[in-house]
Amino acid sequence: MFPLPCSDPSIPVEVAAAGKVLRERHQHSASVLYLDSGRVLLGVCEDGVMRHQLGVVEGPFWLDAATALLERPSAVDMVADTRVQLRRLPLEEFRRSFDALPEPAQILLRDMAAGYCQQTEVAVSRLAQDAEARCAQWLLRHAQGEGDGALRVVLKQRKRSIAAQLGIAPETLSRVLRQLREHGLIAGTGNVLTLPQPGALRAVAGA
Repeated sequence: MFPLPCSDPSIPVEVAAAGKVLRERHQHSASVLYLDSGRVLLGVCEDGVMRHQLGVVEGPFWLDAATALLERPSAVDMVADTRVQLRRLPLEEFRRSFDALPEPAQILLRDMAAGYCQQTEVAVSRLAQDAEARCAQWLLRHAQGEGDGALRVVLKQRKRSIAAQLGIAPETLSRVLRQLREHGLIAGTGNVLTLPQPGALRAVAGA
């Protein structure tokens, strides 16, 4: 259907070592990546490391054709798991090839791309929700009641240590705490946090 970049000698081959970030989440790109060979991890990176793997693909494979068709940013981070060979097809050329397809083929590919993107976005969203739930559970387990009926949590450990207990990156813990604070579920400064809405926090925790 699409002309493969590997059949076009004018598109140079790029080589990337294992660990190289090929695409970042939320990134708009002016090209579409075609994986000639090698293996690529799909998921969510934190601090430059793949923390949550959602899938793995091996070449030959179009890495981000679905988001390119729908003109969306990348829904996942893409990291080379092995040494990879890939080619970058300019976005305009990719879309011209798509526009040249029969209309029924265009409709089919758009529907498939939309389904893939929706499933991927749901999976990434669940990862974020899972991190929030684990953090909320930890806060509730370590909460202490005060004379005024309020619940407080004294952070006696460093955030890095707490994050390790929760199985998330320190950056993820900071982001989740910031979100909980923005939603009014935690308050306070320094090492003392108050839980003004324990019922709502229990809902986040799934309790």
